[in-house]
Amino acid sequence: MTSTIARRRAPVLPAPRGPVSEFVLAALRDGSLTLPPVDDDLDGYGEDVQLTLYCLYELHYRGFEGVDPDREWDPLLLAVRAELERAFLLALQADVTPSDDVAVALDALLVEPADAWGVSHHLRRDGELWQLREYVAHRSLYHLKEADPQAFVIPRLDGVAKATLVTIEHDEYGAGDPDRMHSRLFADMMRGLGLSDGYGHYVDAAPAETLAEVNFMSLCGLHRRLRGALVGQFATVELTSSPGSDRLVKAMRRMGCDDAVAAFYSEHVETDAVHEQLIRRGVLTPLLADEPELAADVVFGIRASTLLAGRLGSLLLERWAAGEPSLRHPLPAAPLP
Repeated sequence: MTSTIARRRAPVLPAPRGPVSEFVLAALRDGSLTLPPVDDDLDGYGEDVQLTLYCLYELHYRGFEGVDPDREWDPLLLAVRAELERAFLLALQADVTPSDDVAVALDALLVEPADAWGVSHHLRRDGELWQLREYVAHRSLYHLKEADPQAFVIPRLDGVAKATLVTIEHDEYGAGDPDRMHSRLFADMMRGLGLSDGYGHYVDAAPAETLAEVNFMSLCGLHRRLRGALVGQFATVELTSSPGSDRLVKAMRRMGCDDAVAAFYSEHVETDAVHEQLIRRGVLTPLLADEPELAADVVFGIRASTLLAGRLGSLLLERWAAGEPSLRHPLPAAPLP
């Protein structure tokens, strides 16, 4: 099978957003080995912390243009990353109610009140094309590498849980067809909406709320002790994706988008309805039977990812209600059809 996917260049480093990102990005650019101490009172949700974490995590994915690949394991950069991760986790732990009742946490994901709000609800009901384009630009920081953060947990599982998670990941990667990879479908959608499909293209425009969602996946994936939290995060995505994707397909059709543009979300309406059962019965049940001590971490992953999604959704809806862009840098106008 010959793939039509072209080899993509690594993204360029973004502009800094504070003292920590300024020094870290300079170190990545010029190879400096001296970094400043990190303050103890960092805002774990802030722009400086989240941008720096994103850039340090990206060293484990595609890297950056002009950055030495050896910086991935630079001990000083890893020390800075550890301090930023501590600030991020402390912020999340302060805002997430702890529990070890996984069933209750999962059931809460499936309850949707009649007056439910959210970005997909807004876009389906009365959203505008410029808002859809912004939403897709936000989500590109995850979906252009969809399934990669969760793949880090595969060697940290065993038995049925491992086999079932790999089955789900197999679908995410196109079930053997590179042109059906979900990241490829998302890139196709971006081009259809007049957006750049470059990996990491919109990192400079993405606010901390967008980066935090992606960073949480990477944080949990890169730490074996947080494997339960990553499974909880993955379960949250799979249990909530199908109805949200259905609303986005309807939004696109209302806005006049063709089936090719809507293909990414159409795919998720079907596949994630199946994945919901697989992850509940094939991943969580055997995992917690073998390692019941991970229950509290699973709930933390569910509730933290829900919290972060809510923070991003609130930002988008507040900005849009005011007629303002939700990105740090407004998108160029869509080209005429």
